Amino acid sequence: MPVLNPAGLVGTVTALLVNEDRATLESTPRARVVVDWGGLVGEAHGGLTRRSCSRVTRQYPKGTEIRNVRQLSALGAAELADIARELGLDTLEPAWIGANLVISGIPDITHLPPSSRLIAANGTALVVDMENAPCRFPGEVIERHRPGHGAGFPKAALGRRGVTLWVESPGSLALGDELALHIPPVVTWRGAAST
Repeated sequence: MPVLNPAGLVGTVTALLVNEDRATLESTPRARVVVDWGGLVGEAHGGLTRRSCSRVTRQYPKGTEIRNVRQLSALGAAELADIARELGLDTLEPAWIGANLVISGIPDITHLPPSSRLIAANGTALVVDMENAPCRFPGEVIERHRPGHGAGFPKAALGRRGVTLWVESPGSLALGDELALHIPPVVTWRGAAST
């Protein structure tokens, strides 16, 4: 019995970016990318495994080798515009916040259920891991480009920074590609009431 179901929503890739050096955080726009089991080819966050970071310190000591379910990140175009407005900017370049994909046509991408799929017509498929929590580092990049506007990024991006994803089926992605959203059954964990 199928568990994942088409949501009836199709998004369009409006920006596609690769971060080649994690030290800079900034991403470089691309028209097309190759997607392999490790993520976007050339992406600094790619790979089958990664070192644990501050996001999972309650699970693993920092630096522990773990499965990489943060191979890439996606933002909604509307959410990106909302962050820009909150920061007092006309626009916010997705490259400044280390994004890999910006998708229009799917609302509230940041709150997609974990395990949702974004599937391109060519079969390339990405799986949502979880919300990409905002941090101060993109604010520093924004500040370099638009002085006086970067410090508020963590607050402005809260609940709007998009999601992290991993590759379920490799292939390629290009600007203008459509991504069909497939979602798992949305349930509330009953065990939460007993904790």
